Amino acid sequence: MNVRSSAAALAAVGVLAAAAPATAAGPSPSASPKASVPAGLYGTSDPKYDGVWRQSLTLIAQRTLGYRPAAKAVDWLAGQQCADGSFAAFRATPAQACDSKATVDSNSTAVAVQALKAVGGHGAAVGKAVDWLKSVQNKDGGWSYYPGTASDTNSTSVVVGALAAAGLDPASVRKSGKSPYDLLAAWSIPCDQDGGGALAFQPDKKGKLAANADATAAGVLGALGKGFVVEAAKAPAQEACAKAARPTPAQVADNAGAYLAAAVAKTGHLQSVLPGAGSQPDFGNTADTVVALAADGRTEQAKKAYDWLEKNADQWAAQSGPAAYAQLILSAHAVGAQPGDFGGTSLVRSLNALGPAPSMDSATQRTEKSDDSSHTGVWWIVGVGLVAGIGIGFLLSGRKKRQP
Repeated sequence: MNVRSSAAALAAVGVLAAAAPATAAGPSPSASPKASVPAGLYGTSDPKYDGVWRQSLTLIAQRTLGYRPAAKAVDWLAGQQCADGSFAAFRATPAQACDSKATVDSNSTAVAVQALKAVGGHGAAVGKAVDWLKSVQNKDGGWSYYPGTASDTNSTSVVVGALAAAGLDPASVRKSGKSPYDLLAAWSIPCDQDGGGALAFQPDKKGKLAANADATAAGVLGALGKGFVVEAAKAPAQEACAKAARPTPAQVADNAGAYLAAAVAKTGHLQSVLPGAGSQPDFGNTADTVVALAADGRTEQAKKAYDWLEKNADQWAAQSGPAAYAQLILSAHAVGAQPGDFGGTSLVRSLNALGPAPSMDSATQRTEKSDDSSHTGVWWIVGVGLVAGIGIGFLLSGRKKRQP
């Protein structure tokens, strides 16, 4: 997605696109070539702002494709966890105990939960991380990027995904009597207002809600209790935004889906809202939108946006790195497309080449055709490899640098 409207951190350098608390959109950060990248970590850019994020998305994408991630890659992620269960965006010296300099956050922790749950064998780590997330829930039922700050839709949604991945009902996780679904409903813009159906990242200082496409895509998955891995659902309850004094989670998702469908109806993609971006497309948030639309049962619109990505997003992914490739793989999965043949490029090989080679899961069947075949590039037919229970999120690709 884009750089979601407010928060976070994927930074490195590069063209980010859109605004969001836990993601980034346009050609995301290509870090300094001099950056030191630890063994086991995917990508070559400086991991300071997105190490845990990009590693987690990579592992989730690989499991979705039926791969068994390399032990070195999984160990790197597990080793980033602090003793209290939380994760920071990146810790250069994980052997040292976390101290006040380790700026832990909800997004890194929640995405790591989903990844470790997906690869299996890390029940204790997942449990500690979930307990930490529950301990930093805000009184409005939501989560902020950094504990102690105001809740936002993106952070709340990625945490919902982590809770769902861990086997919890997000509606049962409450603070001061409120659940994350209460926050999402409160920040869903009424149908008769500007941006009706969309979600705000968070209210402004006067309490006004403004539509945010990045937060809306995240909010669809959050309201549905889903994570990064989804399959196309049945058609939504209604095509257009439906008025409701207090929308249910399903109504929040359907109204948000209607907003996103209208947003990509003309061009098939979202536009970046970053200052100075001009008419630049928002690749990351468009990929997140594909997943959100598919999750809400708006398959036709999801496929239209995916087709646009297939024609235009290869360069963005190559510049942005692992998280972007993972986003595109997950969007392909959501619409039933083949990630091994993405406009002539294999997203699968491109991602796997950026770090330790995974192995093929014996439970999954794969068919590969060489570049010498009648088709351009490599395509894979992946059988039943999806890991159930991977949670939520609004796909995020990069992170907007954010100071604590």
